[in-house]
Amino acid sequence: MQENKEAVAVIGAGSWGTALAMVLADNEHEVRLWSHNESQVQEINQFHTNKKYLPEISLPELIVGYASLSDALAGIKTVILAVPTKAIREVLGKIRKVQNSPLTIAHVSKGIEPDSLLRISELIAEEMPSELLKAVVVLSGPSHAEEVSLRHPTTVTVSSENMAAAEEIQDLFINHNFRVYTNPDVIGVEIGGALKNIIALAAGITDGLGYGDNAKAALITRGLAEIARLGTKMGANPLTFSGLAGIGDLIVTCTSVHSRNWRAGNLLGKGKNLDEVLDNMGMVVEGVRTTKAAYQLAQKYNVSMPITFALYDVLFNGKNAKNAVDVLMARGKTHEMEDLVNILEERNLED
Repeated sequence: MQENKEAVAVIGAGSWGTALAMVLADNEHEVRLWSHNESQVQEINQFHTNKKYLPEISLPELIVGYASLSDALAGIKTVILAVPTKAIREVLGKIRKVQNSPLTIAHVSKGIEPDSLLRISELIAEEMPSELLKAVVVLSGPSHAEEVSLRHPTTVTVSSENMAAAEEIQDLFINHNFRVYTNPDVIGVEIGGALKNIIALAAGITDGLGYGDNAKAALITRGLAEIARLGTKMGANPLTFSGLAGIGDLIVTCTSVHSRNWRAGNLLGKGKNLDEVLDNMGMVVEGVRTTKAAYQLAQKYNVSMPITFALYDVLFNGKNAKNAVDVLMARGKTHEMEDLVNILEERNLED
């Protein structure tokens, strides 16, 4: 007789939370998919669809929608936290009120909180009492929800300061469509996942301006240098940025029409203002908020991030997108390998 598999709560029924719920259901786990929207929960349970976020996708019957957070968490040991960065504190506050046993929380959000400058794992640790938090895990990598829901081959990475917990999340998700690696570098995985959204916004702008593949390739490459510069200063392993949570996620987010951040940047490049773009998107564009946080982090750590600063001016200071790109192209001479040499030197000094 087959042993019953673990029930898992997925908090957040957007496109990514729903797609990950499908992976868990494919692995024969009971999935409790929580949403604050009761009509969405009714749709999931009655029709096995979530048309707003994943149109034309049928959900497995092992996914059950919940509007009650206490019911969704009853007897649960593992939570997949799949809400936008700006909603995390509020949702964790609700979890605190109804939870009375320790949880492993695996978050799949890709952002940094402005002003506090906390990464998501730090934010979770701050909000959750130690007696309610067994471990924090981050799942990240090149992964569009639309493709995961179609069971297209996808590869991600999980990271935690508690590697046993990371391996437990790896075991929950891994299957022949969804490959999961582990990586002990929590800082690098979270920074790579968050900052790639900034570069994707900028890549969308260059496409919206009609600047072509040459410009976008340069932007992605120099964007990776910015991510590695800041991440290494914050304590990340520079090798992480050559992996799934770095260059892998950066490529997929900067080159795909599935990317909200690329689409938002594309509209900015075509002359729309930020308010118009966000209204048009209808979903959270994490890169906008993360640009503000990265701008603040660059100042805190005294790191050169010209793409981030240019995008900050476009988003928050009303600068014309074309003028911002032209300023980037007019920057003074420098040596391409200078970044790599500086990163390696800093790493050697720390070691």
